[in-house]
Amino acid sequence: MKSLLKNAREQKGLKTRELAQLTGIDQALISKFESGTRKPTKDQVTKLSQLLEIDYETLMVVWLKEKILYEIGDNEFALKALLLVEQEIQKNKKEIDFAILSSNQIILDEIEALKNQLQSFNHFELRQISKTLELEFIFKSIHSNGNSLTLEETKSVINEGTTISGKNMQEHLEAINFQEITTYIKDLSQKKTGLSEKEFLSIHNLIFKGIKFENAGKYKNDPLVSREMNLLFNWYETHKNNLNPIILASEIYLKILDINPFEKGNLQIANIIMNWILLQNNYIYSVAQNDKNRPNEYFSALDEYQIKNDKSVFINYILKIEKENLINAIQLNAK
Repeated sequence: MKSLLKNAREQKGLKTRELAQLTGIDQALISKFESGTRKPTKDQVTKLSQLLEIDYETLMVVWLKEKILYEIGDNEFALKALLLVEQEIQKNKKEIDFAILSSNQIILDEIEALKNQLQSFNHFELRQISKTLELEFIFKSIHSNGNSLTLEETKSVINEGTTISGKNMQEHLEAINFQEITTYIKDLSQKKTGLSEKEFLSIHNLIFKGIKFENAGKYKNDPLVSREMNLLFNWYETHKNNLNPIILASEIYLKILDINPFEKGNLQIANIIMNWILLQNNYIYSVAQNDKNRPNEYFSALDEYQIKNDKSVFINYILKIEKENLINAIQLNAK
């Protein structure tokens, strides 16, 4: 680690004093990091990785390696202990995933039965239901971003091209853009297109089509973001066939919010990608937002995840929305 830090600092042409000012880390500490007499904290590793443009994963792996070596040294039982640690980590991960699946198995089975009931409707019935659900998705998506168009006004804008008096142009464009996005992700779903950077950036660009925002379709200027997004796409590829699609979609939503890859539009794209995955697996739209029917439940679920690192509460929240939406979709056919 000491060589990585020193070489990176010198390549950037920075003195230890200058790096200290940029990071807020004491100059004496930085010198000790580079001499190997002190180890940085995890937060300090993150700051140094960003400012010195060192690959975060590389630096974290080296940091963890040195931390482990410091603890176990050359103890004769070290290798056996490390093997047990690896097994324990893998076991814990599987147990967490299994616990989430098991605790939600009843509602997952109910959702599956409702989905099958919905899919049993004829083509005409499904098309009419789909139109209603798409309109609701567009309305809820723009409403969660502060758009003041009502449901009926949103319908008029996207179906008839109406200009609503008293509403600004951006509000109209947001509705039109989300209509285009629903068509786009529906097409991707039918083609079974997998989640990739190309589609991810294209969707973000569509959110701001015609709206003045020069960074549409572009990540933040932060090397960590690109690295974290690549890890997300790799995680998706690894888990897309072995995780329940609703759990997969919920976790993708949380991961996007964690990374916060764009200057604007992170909440919208998290919702869009989650719903793309749901549609691809024959589920229906589930917009995560603060709902008047369950005040603060959305933020409570997010807080539980962010404070306690417990994703199960948020996943359960999405499962409840999906179940309710499926019931409502089925009832649409009876009207």
